[in-house]
Amino acid sequence: MTLEPVHIKEIHDMVERIDNCLKVDDPGDDMDNVSNILDMLKELKYNGKTVIRSIGPVKRAKVSIEKMIQSNDLFNISYSCDSGSTTAKTFDNGLFVDFCHCAMASTPTDLDLHSIRTIVAATYIDSKEKSVSVGDKWESFDEGMSRKKIINIQAGLLKKKVNDMLHDIALYLCESEHILQLLEQMEDDSFFIMDGPIYPKRLMYWMVVESDEIQVRNEPHCKKILQNYIDIMDHHIKKQKALVGFVKNPEDMQLMQTLKKQDIAIDLHWMLDAQFFKNALSLEKAGLKRNDSRKYITYTNWFMQPNQFYEKALNATHPLLGDWVKHEFPAEDYSLTFFMIFVPKMDSIFKVEAPYGLVKNDEMRWQITRKVLYDIALNGIPKTLSKADSVAKIQLSERKQIISKFRNSRVDTSYNDIRWGENDER
Repeated sequence: MTLEPVHIKEIHDMVERIDNCLKVDDPGDDMDNVSNILDMLKELKYNGKTVIRSIGPVKRAKVSIEKMIQSNDLFNISYSCDSGSTTAKTFDNGLFVDFCHCAMASTPTDLDLHSIRTIVAATYIDSKEKSVSVGDKWESFDEGMSRKKIINIQAGLLKKKVNDMLHDIALYLCESEHILQLLEQMEDDSFFIMDGPIYPKRLMYWMVVESDEIQVRNEPHCKKILQNYIDIMDHHIKKQKALVGFVKNPEDMQLMQTLKKQDIAIDLHWMLDAQFFKNALSLEKAGLKRNDSRKYITYTNWFMQPNQFYEKALNATHPLLGDWVKHEFPAEDYSLTFFMIFVPKMDSIFKVEAPYGLVKNDEMRWQITRKVLYDIALNGIPKTLSKADSVAKIQLSERKQIISKFRNSRVDTSYNDIRWGENDER
């Protein structure tokens, strides 16, 4: 036993002291602060540029879970794409590798669609003499139902964050290629939900920032990924087909960081945007009683976030990228828009994203909002998204089996790997 009762008792005492320091003496003051901040989000600027602006009035709303469940689904069929990964592995001969496996699911279920898979193995070795031999073309397997590809990132381009960057490249190339392959198979009046953000934000950040340590701007696979996501948005904007990104664990900090730079007489004790929105949409601040927590979902209006670092890449306006990015619509149509949803019975907040080229249409914006609320009321996490996750996920035993097949490369094991193992919390 690590902790004796005496240790637990003292830790409980510390918890109580910390917790009491953060007690709100007058809940009304906190509610006023939240309202004042929301008012500022009508259009929040920094250095003359708009950071966020509201699409329509800023509002908080609630919807009855029971009434939503009893209503009709606006879309006859829903699609979702997700991927599983081995996570990037490091080997003692200098090799880094990540395998990504992507699948699409639908509701109602289409088993033929579920059977189509895309697999990408991304490799990197910082050597002038050693390299992984790859081909330019996709290789088909499973009687032509699926395809695979090994890619190699050029030596010298990654001097830090190798695991993170390699994982992103494998993940986003695999997912974007799989989506593009199946775009025309998805019905025009369908609803498409992506797992996570609609854009590969971290990868796009490094494509628009000058760095001697992460030089992916002109890396062919990264350029292909960026163009793929533009093509996906172009397809949906052109046909006005509903598309969203469902972010289960939003980690953005831009709004809170921007507000902290403003000369305002409000104490901002949140760092994450999600922390603020969770408070803004809490039961008391939304005008609900705590014992009604299992009856309602609360949510905000839609917001638009122009002028972000990754949107500069999509807008093809960044001088470091040149003119190779091709897109069909005005730059503004690719701007990120979102609304926030709080589910009290799950005590979870979600962020739902879409390109402005879709939600600037009032009817499309209403349909997307209602569809997401309907799916959450019915299943918590949208059912089609959960299906895609179960189809695409690479289980721990499978990850171990894949890596164990390496014979000429040994995993670079650290002491933490031995002590904790892959399945434990760290």
